[in-house]
Amino acid sequence: MPEKLTEENFAYGLSVLASHDPDLAKIFNILGSPPFWVREASFATLIQIILEQQVSVASAFSVFARLEATISPITPENFLTLDDDRIKKIGFSRQKAVYGRELAQSIVTGEVDLTSFDTMDDEDIRAILKKLKGIGDWTVDIYLLFALRRGDSLPSKDLALAIAIQKVKQLEERPKPQEIEAIAEIWRPWRGVATRLLWHYYLHKPDLSKKSV
Repeated sequence: MPEKLTEENFAYGLSVLASHDPDLAKIFNILGSPPFWVREASFATLIQIILEQQVSVASAFSVFARLEATISPITPENFLTLDDDRIKKIGFSRQKAVYGRELAQSIVTGEVDLTSFDTMDDEDIRAILKKLKGIGDWTVDIYLLFALRRGDSLPSKDLALAIAIQKVKQLEERPKPQEIEAIAEIWRPWRGVATRLLWHYYLHKPDLSKKSV
């Protein structure tokens, strides 16, 4: 069974990263440990991540809050009761309504069993979820990181991560996903922990050049 991130092994992962990568060590020494961000492993969380695709977190949160106010709890069965008019008023785009319904239907029919993911490898989970319309690598990686708490998941297509890496590594251009994956090789098996640390940097943006390690 894949090991889940806990506050204990999270702290250990941070110390390993700081000893292997001087740039991450600077962030860690200036900002300290990032928050131990977690989400429930559930259909509702996957819907929230779908809402976060290519929009601001604040915008996605507003839509998700309206969804919670409309159907509670947010289950596949309840989601499928929403007609086109109601789901549009909540704030779903036509595309994301399709994605949400396909995910809900796949769970209701038993095609996807989210409860089985705890014991599955990351790539097996990726293969299952990516069969569904609207779920790509970014959505899978965010679910692996936050909901399943996988320590080595790397959302290489995440914009905030790319911006943080460009700043921290002093790159002339924003790194592409393949370049992020190459840079992150040194972080294995703690790429998910490194991601959280770099997001921590992205949110605070300290001036690393004026700080000593």
